[in-house]
Amino acid sequence: MNNTAPQVRTLTGPVIAIDGPAGSGKSTVSRALAARLGIDRLDTGAMYRAVAWAALHRSIEPQDRKAVAELARTLVFEVGERVEADGCDVTEAIRGAEVSGAVSSVAANPDVRSVLVERQRQWVAERGGGVVEGRDIGSVVLPEADVKIYLTASAEERARRRPEEGADAVARRDRLDSTRETSPLGVAEGARIIDTTARSVGDIVDEVIAWL
Repeated sequence: MNNTAPQVRTLTGPVIAIDGPAGSGKSTVSRALAARLGIDRLDTGAMYRAVAWAALHRSIEPQDRKAVAELARTLVFEVGERVEADGCDVTEAIRGAEVSGAVSSVAANPDVRSVLVERQRQWVAERGGGVVEGRDIGSVVLPEADVKIYLTASAEERARRRPEEGADAVARRDRLDSTRETSPLGVAEGARIIDTTARSVGDIVDEVIAWL
């Protein structure tokens, strides 16, 4: 599948794409924004983490591209306020150090991205819109989103928000996500950049809603 193919718009509600590095505030802002607007939210990072968790759970090496891609195609999982995979509630498990260390390898797999991008677009189409957060939402998944946002924050603040990972691990993920060959992390064309370092969530949500 060509991930850069134009999106077919049959939507009835706003589509808001939120991208940014680890610890930039994507989950907090997207959750508050979806609640304020009364629409659904999708954390695409949790999808990649669910696949990474399942690979580790099944003793599949995250770097084994063929095996992990096949896993992504067949894995039964649900991502919402809770995350389920292989019949297990993995909401907390996917945020652990082991999965955090493996998820960049999984996300760099072009065949995995192809499978999950299709699922992400289907999620939006089924709901007629929504708030979608990730690393390549505005650039690849939903290039025609009504609003595209790129969140950032100082390295110190992002590390503070991710104490379970630590500054070195956050920096490593930034490097891997920004330099991967397929759908690297970056500011999408037309995206509005918001530095969340010293701003309240409510203030950011107000600003985004004003753009709709």
